[in-house]
Formats: sequence, C-alpha cells, structure tokens
Amino acid sequence: MVKLFIIRHAESEWNPIGRYQGLLDPGLSGRGLKQAELLGRALEKEKIDVIYSSPLKRTYQTAQEIAKRHGLEIIEDKRIIEIDHGVWSGMLVEEVKERFPEDFRMWLEEPHRVKFEGGESLQDVFKRVKDFLEFIREKHWGQTVAIVSHTVPIRAMLCALLNIDLSKFWVFGCDNASYSLVHMEEKRNVIVKLNITCHLGEWYVQAHHAL
Repeated sequence: MVKLFIIRHAESEWNPIGRYQGLLDPGLSGRGLKQAELLGRALEKEKIDVIYSSPLKRTYQTAQEIAKRHGLEIIEDKRIIEIDHGVWSGMLVEEVKERFPEDFRMWLEEPHRVKFEGGESLQDVFKRVKDFLEFIREKHWGQTVAIVSHTVPIRAMLCALLNIDLSKFWVFGCDNASYSLVHMEEKRNVIVKLNITCHLGEWYVQAHHAL
C-alpha cells in the first residue's frame, strides 16, 4: 500500500482576489504563510517518507513547512504543476466571465470539454497526473508520500484514483492548505480523508467556487 497525502497549497497572494494563476508564480499571502505553518504542525506526527511539490512558489513554500518537520528534501515535479490557464492567466474571475462567458460556463458545467486558449485542457492535466500517480505506486510502494499541488491537478488526481469521469471534476472540495488522505491498495484506492481543514481554525477561508 501507498499512504498518500494530497495537499493543496496555502493561500496565495492572488487567491483572495479571485485572480487566475495558472503557471504564473505569486507567493503565499500573509494568511497563507500562517496556514502553511498550521498545516505543517497538523502533519508533524505523521510518518512521511518523501515529499513532492509542484515547482511554483505557492506550493514549494507550503511544502517547506511540512518538509522541515520531517527532515526531508522536497522533490519538484512538473507533472503536478497547476493547469496552464492560457489567456485566462492573470485575469480576475469577473473579467473572465465578461470576456469569455461561454468558456467560463463550460469550465463550471462541462470542465472535461475545456481547453484553455494558449494553455492546456483538463484532459492534458489528467494524463500527466495519472502518469505521476502510477510512478508513485511503483516507486514508493509501502511508503507514505506527501504531494503538494494545486486545485486543478488535485481534483484530476481524485478522478483518476477513483476511476471516475472528468465531468465530475467539481464534486471534490479543495480548499487552501487542505489535505486529503488516500490509501493506494493493490486492487483499489480508498479515500480515507477528504479536504481536511480543521487544523486551520480561524485562518480557514473557503475556496472560490470557480478556482
């Protein structure tokens, strides 16, 4: 079995204002730094053997708070980087709704059909995270692995782990500085915990519904 902690980065500077980040690279906000610290404390007593992170600042800064408590080096992997939002990158949700109303509707209602102009499709992300999960299963069988990633690849991972269609992408909660726990067993994957945020207390903020 692989014990898999799937972690979303803490609040970035752009999360509170609803700005699409994609591959752009803002760091954590002041609140995000506190969230990352609380997340690190929450996982401190877990036996974690290895930690992987998207190479972007918001994920790497979050991963540092976990890694330092376990004496681990962070392994960066581009397969778990955020979706490339293409022309949406750097735009506010309200701007996207105004300029690309049909694409925005499709993103919320039919995400499996979306390909961002100048960027990736959800299918692209699904393929790379599925490849990453197969790699983890093969390389780290019998270990506990922490993955620090972003909302889109995390939801795609959960679809891959449960073998459900990408059209169900939005059914999973995925708040900042949350973690989920999956047991990757020989014949099935079991979601043990999903979108856990109780460690954040007053520092919790619900994720934007369109991000």
